[in-house]
Order: sequence, then C-alpha cells, then structure tokens
Amino acid sequence: MRKLLSLLLLLTWAPACPAKPTWGSEDTRDQALKQLLEVFGIEDPPQAPLYSKEPPQYMVDLYNTVADADGVTKDPHLLEGNTVRSFLDRTHSDQMQLLFLLSSVAKNEVVLSAELHLFKLRARGAEGAVLQRQHYCQVCVYQVLDKDHPEAPQGKKLLSARLLALQGFGWEVFSITQAVRDWVAEESSNQGLLVTVQGLGGAPLDPHAVQFASGRDHHASKKPMLVLFTDDGRRAAALPSGFPGLPSVPEPPSNRTRGPRSAESSLPCQRYPLPVDFDEIGWTGWIISPRGYNAYHCKGTCRFPLGQSMRPTNHATVQSIIHALKLSPEVHTPCCVPDKLFSINLLYFDDDETVVLKQYDGMVAGSCGCH
Repeated sequence: MRKLLSLLLLLTWAPACPAKPTWGSEDTRDQALKQLLEVFGIEDPPQAPLYSKEPPQYMVDLYNTVADADGVTKDPHLLEGNTVRSFLDRTHSDQMQLLFLLSSVAKNEVVLSAELHLFKLRARGAEGAVLQRQHYCQVCVYQVLDKDHPEAPQGKKLLSARLLALQGFGWEVFSITQAVRDWVAEESSNQGLLVTVQGLGGAPLDPHAVQFASGRDHHASKKPMLVLFTDDGRRAAALPSGFPGLPSVPEPPSNRTRGPRSAESSLPCQRYPLPVDFDEIGWTGWIISPRGYNAYHCKGTCRFPLGQSMRPTNHATVQSIIHALKLSPEVHTPCCVPDKLFSINLLYFDDDETVVLKQYDGMVAGSCGCH
C-alpha cells in the first residue's frame, strides 16, 4: 500500500518540498485508487477477472514493439497517437457483413487512422480450376449506408479496394479511417461494413475461391478485427519526457549497505527504486502487460555548492547561494525532484472486453536533479 501511495505523490509532484503525510484509513485508500484510475484514464475497470481471454496477437506484438519488459516506452515516436484499440466483429456471421461497436471511444478523441484486419484463408483444392484461369481477385470494403439494402449502389460507400493473389493467405489490412470518423462523430450512423470479392474487371468469381475467416466458424485469433489509433489529448507538460538510453544519475546503494536513516538523509540528490505492483493493487485480472513497473523516486539533499552532478537549474543554483549566504531566512535549499520523465505503456481489457494499448506520459522518473 505504501508503494501505491508513494506513486501518487510522484504523479502529483509539484516543485516544492511536501511534508510527509500520514496514511492508513480506508477512505484514503479508496481515494488513492480512484486517483490512480484517473491517472490511467480508466473510469470503470472490469470487475470480473479476464484471465481466460486471449488478446489478439497483433496487439501483443504491437506492445512488444513499443515497450520494454517493464512497459517503458522504447521510442516515443513509434506509436501513432497514444491509444490503440482492437475491436472484434459483433455479428458473428459467416457472411462478409461486419459490425464493430465503438462506444468506448470518446468523441473528444482524435481518430488518426483505422484499419480493418481480415484473415484470408488458404484456397482449397476444389477451386483448382478457378486458380488456373485467374491469379488475382479484387476485394472491396464498403461502408454500409442502408443496412436493409447494402448491395444497392446507394446503400454503400467504397472505402478501400485491393488486388489479392488467389493463392495467398494470411492477414490483409484495409484502411477504413473515414467511416470510423463518421461513426465516432455520430454513433447511429454505424451500420457496419460490407466486403465483396470479384474477379478482375468485375467478372464473377466462385464464392469458395476466396474466403476470409469469420467471427463464427474460426478461431478467435483469426476473427475480423478493427484496429483504431487515436489520441485523447492527455499529454504531460510539466517536465521534459524522453526514452531509455539517455544518461541518468547512478543508482544509490541498496538498503543493506546504506546505513542508518541519518546517514541516508545526508546523501546527495539521486534516484531510488519505486516498484509498482499491479497484483498488489488488485489489477492483474484485466491488465495484460506489464505486471508492474519501476516508477522510481527522487530523494537526497541539494546542499551548497551544487555541482553539475546534481543537474541543477540556474534558478536552483541561485537559490542555493542565497540560502548558503543566509541573505533571506525564507529561502530554503532547492528540492530533489525528477528532471526527466519517461512514458509507460499499458495493455489491458476495458469494461467492454476490448483490448487497449495506451501510452501514458510522465510515469517514470528518468533522472533526478536539484530544482
């Protein structure tokens, strides 16, 4: 519990030296958990454990691309926006009419791009005659405007078209950004998608020659999926952000070698571990990765004279001089605080059981300095 409350202090950091509070009441714990949910932008986490749910492999691979084992961002420019969601088709139909419910997307989120992921099945031997005559087909993805007459010209709008090899198989990705922007702006306009397959030049094609995995008859790992990239505007502005690999202050000695508390308080400003364990908080039922991370915190003295190892600001240097010369009794020594923050990534199930990858700025103290 003390780790969690220390994290809240870090996340609500201000450039002042706060007095150490007293914790312990149930009300304080509830308020702390509520505030932590606000930090992560989560209003209503799932109540039931989702251990049996398997996240889409695409989302797991994307998480591993942008984050290290602790969830810390490898490079802030790898991810488009700060939120990625994967929605599964809700029709569970063997026909290529698809519906994705986007109620979890807030209207103030900026839709950057949206992709329809379809798994093309391997052509079966019965279609050998077709494959000998044709090598490619045309796949079109339409936004449905009239669900009662989706095949009519006025009942659909073309979003994406692609030539595919008949003999190929695997994931195919189609851009459907404009349709999703329409649906987020006006939820009632979401009447789904229609996917059609034709031979070259619009020639008819055996419907069994090209098939995509459906939500009804195939494994969950091959179900049609909508992947949505958005930005919710939540950006940390208090401190510079960065990514691992930049130099930081050395780690202090462990607790076993640090000595008594009086000696510890005389150590210069430096970074100390601050483990955050999601299991301890009670969140492992819906968080996929990471299981926890090291937020770090800053502690130590900023005594005169401030060397460059203390990473002082010019203001802190002047403040230290004024304090040392006792020119003003109201001026104290500078405070040891984070001067570089890293972002972390969370892969989790939301309350609709949609898998979300979200990047949070300002969550890890990358280095400490006297400010």
